Amino acid sequence: MRPSQHRNILNRPVRRSTLLRGALGIAGTAVVGGLSTGIATASPTTPQAVHVTKIADLTGPGLTTRFRMEATDLGVPATTPDGRTLYIFGDSFENAHVGGGWWRSPTALYSTTTDLPAGVTWDGAVGGEHAQQLWHYDHDNPVFSTVLPSDVITIGDTMYLHAMVNKGLGNVVWTEIWRSEDSGATWIHTGAKFPPDWAGGLFQLLTWASGDDGYVYVYSTGFQRDKPIIMHRVPADRIAQPDAYEPWGYRDDAWNWGNPATPILEGRFGELCLRPMDGKWVLTWFNAGDYRIDGIIMDTPTSNLYTAHRRTLIWGGSWGNEDDSHVAQLYGGYIIPGSTLTDLHLTVSQWNTAAGWPYRVMQHRIQGFTT
Repeated sequence: MRPSQHRNILNRPVRRSTLLRGALGIAGTAVVGGLSTGIATASPTTPQAVHVTKIADLTGPGLTTRFRMEATDLGVPATTPDGRTLYIFGDSFENAHVGGGWWRSPTALYSTTTDLPAGVTWDGAVGGEHAQQLWHYDHDNPVFSTVLPSDVITIGDTMYLHAMVNKGLGNVVWTEIWRSEDSGATWIHTGAKFPPDWAGGLFQLLTWASGDDGYVYVYSTGFQRDKPIIMHRVPADRIAQPDAYEPWGYRDDAWNWGNPATPILEGRFGELCLRPMDGKWVLTWFNAGDYRIDGIIMDTPTSNLYTAHRRTLIWGGSWGNEDDSHVAQLYGGYIIPGSTLTDLHLTVSQWNTAAGWPYRVMQHRIQGFTT
């Protein structure tokens, strides 16, 4: 792999009068999940190699009303130690619009769905009858406004959640790791905290997955949707120790662990999801630069991402012109456990930032990813 061109990458917060209301949209600019992409629409320039089906809306009125969270996003899934699937959501509101009533983040729902083509259904919420915030804090306090989930991983009998502490959207004040030893029912701070400029500001929004060699592999970027991704690895039994994270970088004409972290793929990255699957590794992400969700299939986490098998999975679209494979103001794109390379299922978020609704999570099925 050729080294990426070095740039001065700064942690640049998105200026916005409020995290929850209003829109950045201007003529010729799309606003995706509250952050500008710089383009209005995106259409395929080459024939799509995948078949996309929208399976269902997963959240919204009548779907998550009983949990008092009709409006929410993200839905980062992981298999729990007891065999269920836990979906962790971001800013969640009681009523079906952003800012509508009881505000919590993160929240989580359980599912025992195994027939993914039939659609994910919910069995209960963390916190009881109504979805509670996973740990207590006050929103819009003097230090920060909200805490958003980045990714969750299960290692043995313990789940670990990396979360971003934000003071306004895109302005991360620190990140931290929480753990649960009861399949997500309760969460305890591990003590692990990372400053916003850790790894040059490219360790704010991350995804992680366990290899079969005792390491957890971590892809990460900033939370401004204008930065590339870098990689670290950490022994699975030291995941809550920041000094145990070892960067992957290019120096002296070679890539090696322990070199200063070098971007492994340039672009404008949003939400990330790295998972081992069917003897390969899969990365899906919100491609903010091209307004779409993309996917890569690779042999190992250290594979050359520029030459690995890559496809666009879901295209961004405009309101009033959506179909199964074109979604207005999309973001997210997390792999649902039980997916395969030939039958991939994603949780996809959608937020109409001008109207405040839709603000929801959907399930999309991708077939033909490997062709």
